[in-house]
Parts: sequence; C-alpha cells; structure tokens
Amino acid sequence: MHQAKHLVRDTLIVLLGNLVLAFGVAVFAVPSNLIVAGATGIALIICEFISVNYATVVFIINMLMLLLGFVVLGKKFAAGTILSSIIFPFFLAMFESIPQLQHLTSDMLLSAIYSGLFTGLGCGIVFRIGYSTGGTDIPPIIINKKFHVSLGVCVYFFDVIVLLGQSFFTSFEGILYGIITVFITAIVLDKVTIFGEKNLQVLVISAHYEEIAEAIFNEIDRGCTFVNVTTGYFHDQQNAVLCVVNNREYPIINDLVMEIDPTAFIIGSEIHSVKGRGFTLPNIDLDKKLKERI
Repeated sequence: MHQAKHLVRDTLIVLLGNLVLAFGVAVFAVPSNLIVAGATGIALIICEFISVNYATVVFIINMLMLLLGFVVLGKKFAAGTILSSIIFPFFLAMFESIPQLQHLTSDMLLSAIYSGLFTGLGCGIVFRIGYSTGGTDIPPIIINKKFHVSLGVCVYFFDVIVLLGQSFFTSFEGILYGIITVFITAIVLDKVTIFGEKNLQVLVISAHYEEIAEAIFNEIDRGCTFVNVTTGYFHDQQNAVLCVVNNREYPIINDLVMEIDPTAFIIGSEIHSVKGRGFTLPNIDLDKKLKERI
C-alpha cells in the first residue's frame, strides 16, 4: 500500500514536471526560434533537413535513448524513465496544437526568460524525486555511472554540442537570447534540485541503523559509516548511519529510511567536495573485497 502511494505520487510529479517543461519549450522557445538543448534541440536540427513534426522526432529520439538506457543501465532505470520519454513529446504536440499558446508574446526577451524559467522548473521537479526526463539526459548518466565523470559536466557538454548545432540555422539574435535561456534554466534547475549536482552528506539517527545501512547498500550501492552517538534526552549509546549521496539519490534514501523507521532523524547537509570510491574512484567488487579480508 505504501509503495503504491509512492508510485502514484511519483507518477503525478513526473507528469507535472514534463508538463511544465513542455510548456516552456513549445510555448516560448520554439515559436521564438530560440536555441534549445536536449532532444528537442536535436529534433529542431533534424527538422531543418526533413519536413516532419518536431514532437514526433523528439519521441523517436527518446525511444532510442530509452533503449540505450535499458541495455546499459538496466530495466529499473528504464522503468523510471519510460514515462517521461513518452509523455514529454505528447505534451509538446498538445501545446503546439493550441494556436493561442503559440502567440503569447512577441517579445524575444520575455520568451527567453520564461522559457528558461519553465524549462528549469520542469527538469528540477523531475530530477528532485530521482527520475530522469529521458532523451539526452541518458548518455550523461551512462558516462557518469561508467567513468565517474561529473554528471553536471556531462550534461552541459552534451547541451553545448546541441546548441552549437542549432547555431547554423538560427539568427544571431536567437542565439544570444538562447544563451540567456540556458543560463536561467541552469540557475532555476540548481535551485529546485538543492543546488544541482552538489552532493549531500546524510546522517541518519535510528535504532534500526543496521537495517538502514543494508538497505542503502542494496538499493543505491552507496557505502556507509557507523558513527557513535549519544542521544541527548535519554543519553543512550547507539550508532548513526553516515553516507554521501548525490541529489538524485537523496529522495531514495529518505524513502528507504521512512519505510524502515518513520521516527528516524535524518540530517542532509550540502557538501562541495567528495573524493573516493563511487565519486572520483571506480567502485570495487564488494564480494571480492570481503573474500580477500577473510
């Protein structure tokens, strides 16, 4: 029952995030010929050579990226991404089919600002609960998982390539306004997702610390450290669970802890530099390491 509620909640949030994202792209960016990143940007480039609806091209790109994510990252990742991959092109086509929404403003600056606001807000809503918006989000996630390159760096690298590709088909003014959109998107996205790709140090104080640590190991493959603590009121001696995660993993940990111990005390604090296994060094085979110790 509890998992069903979470599934319904996450589904509604993903729908809302994609609705907001599609609104920013279809209502402000595309009608004003602003350069945009992601699958939409690639679709606009393709549409310069092929006479086809760009929402259809976005859907095809999303399906290809979804297949790539399934092959490389597994079915669990694909399950969390498939909704965005399907529903985002649908929302694009829906907003595009409403003539009144295609002429909300003729001011390029307003279009650039509001496109950035809605795009950053939409992506942030989806990222905040640990899901992906699909499309060109997937290759950076794969590179991050396999080579431990910063996810933020990967995302911006892919976005720059897409934006440069559109520069050949857009006016110089459209490029300048598009740059404003990109900056606003990045700022809003960072604010919505707790300062973007910065990591979080999470301290969980609970009598069920061993069960919580095991769940973190199994579900998100993060290491934990037990810290000796003394409770302030009863002066009980017990362990707390300390781990470092990225922002996408924080909601998952929060849900895991609440399922095990609803009375647990969770502290999440932003940190700016993490070095070690799982962040700047490759992960180790835990089974192999345990055998070596034995």
